[in-house]
Amino acid sequence: MQRLCRVSAALVISLLASLVLADDLPELSLVLKDHVFRPSEIRAPAGVKFKIILKNQDITPEEFESTDFGREKIVLPDGVITVYAGPLKAGTYRFFGDFHQNTAQGRLIVE
Repeated sequence: MQRLCRVSAALVISLLASLVLADDLPELSLVLKDHVFRPSEIRAPAGVKFKIILKNQDITPEEFESTDFGREKIVLPDGVITVYAGPLKAGTYRFFGDFHQNTAQGRLIVE
Protein backbone atom coordinates (compact mmCIF):
# COMPACT_ATOMS: atom_id res chain seq x y z
CA MET A 1 0.00 0.00 0.00
CA GLN A 2 2.83 2.44 0.81
CA ARG A 3 4.47 1.63 -2.52
CA LEU A 4 1.20 2.43 -4.33
CA CYS A 5 0.93 5.75 -2.49
CA ARG A 6 4.51 6.67 -3.40
CA VAL A 7 3.94 5.78 -7.06
CA SER A 8 0.69 7.77 -7.11
CA ALA A 9 2.36 10.77 -5.49
CA ALA A 10 5.21 10.60 -8.01
CA LEU A 11 2.72 10.53 -10.89
CA VAL A 12 0.80 13.53 -9.55
CA ILE A 13 4.02 15.52 -9.08
CA SER A 14 5.16 14.60 -12.60
CA LEU A 15 1.83 15.69 -14.12
CA LEU A 16 1.84 18.98 -12.24
CA ALA A 17 5.42 19.69 -13.29
CA SER A 18 4.54 19.08 -16.95
CA LEU A 19 1.59 21.48 -16.69
CA VAL A 20 3.79 24.19 -15.22
CA LEU A 21 6.41 23.67 -17.93
CA ALA A 22 3.74 23.84 -20.66
CA ASP A 23 2.78 27.32 -19.44
CA ASP A 24 6.39 28.48 -19.82
CA LEU A 25 6.65 27.49 -23.49
CA PRO A 26 7.05 30.12 -26.20
CA GLU A 27 3.61 30.97 -27.58
CA LEU A 28 2.72 31.72 -31.19
CA SER A 29 -0.70 33.23 -31.97
CA LEU A 30 -2.81 32.53 -35.05
CA VAL A 31 -6.29 33.65 -36.05
CA LEU A 32 -8.43 31.95 -38.65
CA LYS A 33 -10.82 34.38 -40.35
CA ASP A 34 -12.55 33.98 -43.71
CA HIS A 35 -10.71 30.63 -44.01
CA VAL A 36 -7.31 32.38 -43.97
CA PHE A 37 -4.62 32.13 -41.30
CA ARG A 38 -3.47 35.49 -39.94
CA PRO A 39 -0.58 35.90 -39.93
CA SER A 40 0.16 33.41 -42.69
CA GLU A 41 3.75 33.08 -41.48
CA ILE A 42 4.84 32.46 -37.89
CA ARG A 43 8.32 32.01 -36.42
CA ALA A 44 9.59 29.71 -33.68
CA PRO A 45 13.03 29.09 -32.18
CA ALA A 46 14.90 25.96 -33.28
CA GLY A 47 15.42 23.18 -30.78
CA VAL A 48 12.69 24.40 -28.39
CA LYS A 49 9.21 23.15 -27.61
CA PHE A 50 6.51 25.76 -28.25
CA LYS A 51 2.77 26.13 -28.52
CA ILE A 52 0.52 27.58 -31.19
CA ILE A 53 -2.69 29.21 -29.96
CA LEU A 54 -5.29 29.23 -32.76
CA LYS A 55 -8.55 31.18 -32.55
CA ASN A 56 -11.19 30.33 -35.14
CA GLN A 57 -13.28 33.41 -35.95
CA ASP A 58 -15.19 31.62 -38.72
CA ILE A 59 -18.67 30.15 -38.38
CA THR A 60 -17.46 26.73 -39.54
CA PRO A 61 -15.01 24.29 -37.95
CA GLU A 62 -11.52 23.82 -39.32
CA GLU A 63 -8.82 21.22 -38.90
CA PHE A 64 -5.37 22.69 -38.28
CA GLU A 65 -2.97 20.28 -39.92
CA SER A 66 0.72 19.96 -40.68
CA THR A 67 2.15 16.88 -42.29
CA ASP A 68 5.57 18.58 -42.05
CA PHE A 69 5.60 18.65 -38.23
CA GLY A 70 2.94 16.01 -37.63
CA ARG A 71 -0.02 17.77 -36.04
CA GLU A 72 -3.75 17.85 -36.68
CA LYS A 73 -6.45 19.21 -34.46
CA ILE A 74 -10.05 20.37 -34.95
CA VAL A 75 -10.97 23.91 -33.92
CA LEU A 76 -14.68 24.63 -33.58
CA PRO A 77 -16.37 27.85 -34.73
CA ASP A 78 -15.42 30.68 -32.35
CA GLY A 79 -13.16 28.17 -30.60
CA VAL A 80 -9.56 28.27 -29.43
CA ILE A 81 -7.09 25.39 -29.49
CA THR A 82 -3.52 24.91 -28.36
CA VAL A 83 -1.19 22.90 -30.58
CA TYR A 84 2.09 21.80 -28.99
CA ALA A 85 5.07 21.29 -31.27
CA GLY A 86 8.83 21.00 -31.28
CA PRO A 87 11.57 20.90 -30.71
CA LEU A 88 12.15 21.26 -34.47
CA LYS A 89 15.25 21.75 -36.58
CA ALA A 90 15.71 25.03 -38.43
CA GLY A 91 13.67 25.13 -41.60
CA THR A 92 10.28 25.94 -43.08
CA TYR A 93 7.24 23.83 -42.20
CA ARG A 94 3.89 24.05 -43.98
CA PHE A 95 0.54 24.02 -42.16
CA PHE A 96 -2.97 24.30 -43.55
CA GLY A 97 -6.66 24.11 -42.82
CA ASP A 98 -7.70 20.68 -44.01
CA PHE A 99 -11.32 21.75 -44.69
CA HIS A 100 -10.31 24.84 -46.75
CA GLN A 101 -6.94 23.92 -48.25
CA ASN A 102 -7.25 26.38 -51.12
CA THR A 103 -7.22 29.42 -48.76
CA ALA A 104 -6.10 28.30 -45.28
CA GLN A 105 -2.35 28.05 -45.88
CA GLY A 106 0.55 28.99 -43.64
CA ARG A 107 4.23 28.55 -42.94
CA LEU A 108 6.12 27.99 -39.72
CA ILE A 109 9.68 29.25 -39.97
CA VAL A 110 11.99 27.73 -37.39
CA GLU A 111 15.26 29.62 -36.84
